[in-house]
Amino acid sequence: MTKSIAVFGTGPGVGQAIARRYGKEGYEVVLVARRQGPLDALARELAAEGITAHAVTGDLDQADAVPALAERIRERVGDPAALYYGPAPADLAFVPAAALTPELVQDRLPITLYTLMTLVREFLPAMVQRGDGAILTAQGAAAVEGRPYMSGWPPALAAQRNYLQSLAGEVADRGVYVGRLYIGARILGTPFEADYQRRLAEGEPVSDLPAADPVELADILWDMHSARKRQETLLG
Repeated sequence: MTKSIAVFGTGPGVGQAIARRYGKEGYEVVLVARRQGPLDALARELAAEGITAHAVTGDLDQADAVPALAERIRERVGDPAALYYGPAPADLAFVPAAALTPELVQDRLPITLYTLMTLVREFLPAMVQRGDGAILTAQGAAAVEGRPYMSGWPPALAAQRNYLQSLAGEVADRGVYVGRLYIGARILGTPFEADYQRRLAEGEPVSDLPAADPVELADILWDMHSARKRQETLLG
């Protein structure tokens, strides 16, 4: 039986690399993001590489729309064997911690935490019933340790990490793997990289970060999942 993975947040960067990596491992791939055009283009690219891919649009900032989105995914592949969750807010809005407001954090919580929690409630029961499944994410290392001038989104990511750590401890003995990759680098081809370069060019204070290839990051997450030797990896 062919396994499937739903990739939530299939924008440029790690999401696309995850879709391609798992597709090459024989997974049928469901691509989920806001815009139909880029999803269709990626699905065609993957099909040319021998990967079966389905494009499903969804606004991951709307947790209450998840049940309908889950049904559209099930219509194509059933309950996926794995899900990857890695969308970013449309406006990353990194700010100094001294300038952070409750409203800015609240604005980041739906796409970062609420939708993920709702997706887990949709798809985890089937994974537990099968005794096999994976819930995967790749996020910035600021979720693990705060960095100067990089507050805003990271406090919400830290809440997501806490949730996934707890979930991992609850489902590991039921065959479900929860893998988390935290990256202390600028991921090439992503909105974060574009924002970083803009801020650097405009003379804004930024953390000194190396660059990372999303293909290599997808390889790391696949290796973590396939070996199940560790649940969390911190790079940088």
